[in-house]
Amino acid sequence: MSYDDKIGNATENTAGKVKEGVGRATDNERLEAEGRNDQASANLKQAGEKIKDAFKS
Repeated sequence: MSYDDKIGNATENTAGKVKEGVGRATDNERLEAEGRNDQASANLKQAGEKIKDAFKS
């Protein structure tokens, strides 16, 4: 996994956590759900990159 991909996935995950927290604090269920979806997306991308790396070795 390239360093840029790691940074991008970590950033997306963090942004998702922030969105989820803001949504929870403001009782905005849509924003909270978007945050959870962003986190899940980042985790899937990270898992995909790890699989690619495993096959490169």
